[in-house]
Amino acid sequence: MTGSSSLPAQPYEAAEAPHDWVDRYLLAGPADQECLRFGAPVDRATLRALVAEQAARLAAAGLRRGGTAALRLAPSLGYVAALLACWQLGAQAVLLDHRLTDREVALAVERLAPEVLVESAHGPAAALRGFAETDPVPVALPNGRPAATGHALVQLSSGSTGPAKVIARTAADLLRELDCYARLEAFPKAGGRVVLLSSVVHVLGLVGGLLNSLYARVPLTVPARMTTAGILAAIAADDRPTTVIGVPFHAELLAGATSAPPLPQLRRMIVAGELVRPGLPAAFTDRYGVPLGTMYGMTELGVIATDLDGALHPEAAPVHGMDVREDGGELHIATAASPYPGLTDPTRWSDGRLHTRDAGRVDPATGRITVLGRRDSQVSIGGLKVDLNEVEHTLAALPEVREAVVVFVDGAIEAYLATESAGTADRADAVREALTRELAAFKRPRQLTFLPALPRTATGKLVRDTAALRAAAL
Repeated sequence: MTGSSSLPAQPYEAAEAPHDWVDRYLLAGPADQECLRFGAPVDRATLRALVAEQAARLAAAGLRRGGTAALRLAPSLGYVAALLACWQLGAQAVLLDHRLTDREVALAVERLAPEVLVESAHGPAAALRGFAETDPVPVALPNGRPAATGHALVQLSSGSTGPAKVIARTAADLLRELDCYARLEAFPKAGGRVVLLSSVVHVLGLVGGLLNSLYARVPLTVPARMTTAGILAAIAADDRPTTVIGVPFHAELLAGATSAPPLPQLRRMIVAGELVRPGLPAAFTDRYGVPLGTMYGMTELGVIATDLDGALHPEAAPVHGMDVREDGGELHIATAASPYPGLTDPTRWSDGRLHTRDAGRVDPATGRITVLGRRDSQVSIGGLKVDLNEVEHTLAALPEVREAVVVFVDGAIEAYLATESAGTADRADAVREALTRELAAFKRPRQLTFLPALPRTATGKLVRDTAALRAAAL
């Protein structure tokens, strides 16, 4: 294996990945070649040694081929080594966002039953840190079960409850996605570098950032601080052609920078995870003189369509092998199997097609896709998926709350609550304190409005119209 081009093109799930796919496609390469930078540069020989060390620790905790391990680790070199070690052992890796609360992690562990839970011996990372110092510690769980399927990766798309949120992908599918990136001329190639702002627990940062950088042999840097100054410093720290990968929130930060050093090495920024506001691509290009590229993708499939040069916005062109159709205003995509293990739900996958629940159009002449937004309760906050139903159910279950309605407006979550004593500060404080325990910070409503009763329709259903809710609050 000398480069990504040697991986044959293949349709989704059409072939099995070799058992040594991590060594062949992700860890191979010259020993002294830089591959990662979490503060200090890491070469491939060092990474291989760290992966071997983590594999030994996981094996000592009882992890074997066909086993299951859940990783709850902040972005770090330790996370990368532990993840690759899981796959090197032939185990299934379950990724848990390090920002989840202990309760959320406990619910996920109870539902998914991993055999090993990997957490850090160090405390949580400070706010706005791009990466953390971690010492992964694997602990065997008494009620863990081996993998029921041959999937290499399990992710929770929007929370810790409900089987529909469990998404699984095979190693072959991950390699298929990496081959899609290799075919994109404007995506980072050997000789360049990547500055990654997206979370390595979620699909864009994990596959498009981390795994693709290892696969394509493009050094990857994670900034020390996820501030405007920290990101600009990371770009400026190296003369090699640089691509920045993040979510629209990061592009907004950079486009609004009042001052920036000269950045002749910057080639483009690529964002995904949510819709880009219409004026942002032009504002970013005006500020830095390079394109703001966009991608459309899903945790279930990875990258689906791209506009890396910013010339097609709001359209995007499907990547190699993607068969995307419009059905009743919803985007449907051909897949060989359902990405939801153990779930039979024809509204999500049927007749060989994934129902994305994204509203969109497909141009019959060009095949280009225009994504119009979500058709269900899932929204994106700073590139992270949040299920509004999960937030609403959590609020309604609190003893201080009789009923709740949660809406998403102007890029933020608002909650309207009926309580026994709507105006008391103590009750509001109790709800906020409970939410801190129950939900990760990015899931919590920006605004809580307390009412003696929530408005209802003539048939008794709760009103979910934002204007009506705000009028009731007044």
